[in-house]
Amino acid sequence: MTTTFKALLLSSACLGLVACGEQASVPIEKTYGPDPVLTAPRSSWIPTVSVPEAKGWPQGKAPTAANGFAVASFAEGLAHPRWLYLLPNGDVLVAESNAPPKDESAGQKGLMARAKDKVAGFFKARAGAGVDSPNKIVLLRDGDGDGRAETKTDFLTGLTSPFGMALVGDRLYIANADALVVVPYAEGDQKASAAPQKVVDLPGGPINHHWTKNVIASKDGAKLYVTVGSNSNVAENGMEHETNRAAILEVDPAAKTSRLFASGLRNPNGLAWNPEDGRLWTTVNERDEIGSDLVPDYMTSVQEGGFYGWPYSWFGQHVDERVQPQQPDLVKKAIRPDYALGPHTASLGLTFYEGDLLPAKYRNGAFVGQHGSWNRKPLSGYKVIFVPFSGGKPSGPPEDVLTGFVGEDVAWGRPVGVITDRTGALLVADDAGDTVWRVTPEGAKTAAN
Repeated sequence: MTTTFKALLLSSACLGLVACGEQASVPIEKTYGPDPVLTAPRSSWIPTVSVPEAKGWPQGKAPTAANGFAVASFAEGLAHPRWLYLLPNGDVLVAESNAPPKDESAGQKGLMARAKDKVAGFFKARAGAGVDSPNKIVLLRDGDGDGRAETKTDFLTGLTSPFGMALVGDRLYIANADALVVVPYAEGDQKASAAPQKVVDLPGGPINHHWTKNVIASKDGAKLYVTVGSNSNVAENGMEHETNRAAILEVDPAAKTSRLFASGLRNPNGLAWNPEDGRLWTTVNERDEIGSDLVPDYMTSVQEGGFYGWPYSWFGQHVDERVQPQQPDLVKKAIRPDYALGPHTASLGLTFYEGDLLPAKYRNGAFVGQHGSWNRKPLSGYKVIFVPFSGGKPSGPPEDVLTGFVGEDVAWGRPVGVITDRTGALLVADDAGDTVWRVTPEGAKTAAN
């Protein structure tokens, strides 16, 4: 028996013991909002692991919509759909994507650390994250306005784990795992008319701990903002591997340059402009392995030049003692996030509602897609929630909009990206269920025209 295999067996046994022992002590509803309950860290070498097996949706089964809503399939039979983008003519682009290949030994500090990563990787694969990346953008078209896409075409293939998309005029920008690229677009195109051209490089491999990159354009289209997650949990691979990571970058597409816009954001994903005051907001996945109650993921407005704590502190200025050496002067500058979204919920998708189809109370509020936990017992996330806003700020507790993605030890689906379609309905990308779901008021007409 090799030393590596022995390490794997030991890690597996330890993971099982810890997963059975440590669990949340704070009700999940108390970990949302501007002032969540924050417990003392519970640190151990082996993290809590609790992961339902991804199965896909059985025939006739779907997520559960909240009272007053209905949910139906907009498109199914997709391949790991992660992110969505609405084109001006109502077509929907879907990034079919997963993690790029990873160098398992890059940046790791020792045998047991690699063994731990392998075991964690096994459980994440069980949750649906282990499939090969399709590496393409698919176009969905609902030409007859019945609320279901009857056309599905490959818009662009051969990409590198694509995620975010942004259209500026006749140029469609796509955030690959390693670069921001652009292709021409004319209204009605069902296939890109040219190969993608690189705009700027983005931090990528070889460690590639967080690979998803999102992109959003400024209102005038002159600048682009790109999310880049950290290359580790809490800098255990060394800060030399974190250059321009755990950050939002500002890209000048004309000059093909980028600069740091905001930092200390462990794994930012969703990006959206607040419709009331014009501020940029993001959803952020916070750190793992200090207990089921910590640390809450969050959404926050983004200040230019702002520092949000990672890796040295969490939820403002709560110091993470695992990170050495510390930077107390930097921690003093750490900005407390605006709104907690629960620990380990993997809050990814973000969109502000500006449509008219849903009841008036939803206007200007935020929908959030929560992909779901692996480092918490009991599970958290695995749903789509709504957070009300007033005057550009969160104004109340969250409410569940779409649930029922998990059963006992099984995940039929996992929500990721959320957008509003041209009718004002909510679209939700479900990467484990290979489906895009459409949420409308109960009894609403489907016709888009």
